[in-house]
Amino acid sequence: MTRILLVRHGQTEWNAGSQSGEHFRGRIDIGLNALGVSQAQAVARCLGALQVEAIYSSPLQRAIETARPLGQRLALDIQPCDGLLDIDYGEWAGHSQLEVAARWPEPYSWWRTAPQLVQIPGGECLADVHRRAQQGMSGILQKHGDGTVVLVSHQAVNKVLICSWLGLGTAWFWRVGQDTGCINRFGYDGKDYAVLTLNEVCHLAECHSGLHGRPA
Repeated sequence: MTRILLVRHGQTEWNAGSQSGEHFRGRIDIGLNALGVSQAQAVARCLGALQVEAIYSSPLQRAIETARPLGQRLALDIQPCDGLLDIDYGEWAGHSQLEVAARWPEPYSWWRTAPQLVQIPGGECLADVHRRAQQGMSGILQKHGDGTVVLVSHQAVNKVLICSWLGLGTAWFWRVGQDTGCINRFGYDGKDYAVLTLNEVCHLAECHSGLHGRPA
């Protein structure tokens, strides 16, 4: 049995948003804000006592920074995995949700209501994300048939993987919650995935009592 601990990276300023709303990030490489750093440390405290074989991360800075405290605690290197890289938001990247809604009203409307049908202008669709993430997972599972692995990725990738592991299509994308710094726990027996926890955030309580803001 492989035990999979799927983590969403900590908060960035673009997760926190501005007056025009949360910004689309995608492949734009931004780091964690102060709350995100605190969340990364909380993840490390939560998972640091486990017997973890390997830590895999999206190559983007915000994911690597989230994985680093756990890697230091467990004396494990962070292994970049392109399959965990965030969705390519194409022309939407760097824009707020309000800006995207104004400039691309029809595809944005579909994105909010039927995301499985949308080809993001200049970017990926959810089927692309699913294919890429599953290829990455295939390699990881071949290496770790009986152990615990930590995967640090992004909201869109986590949602797509979770939908797939639960036997759901990506039409369920918006029904899966993924707060920044959350942990999801799954077991994989070589054939089927079993969900143990979803969007686990209890370990983050201390972060939010000491800093303003909530996961976006």
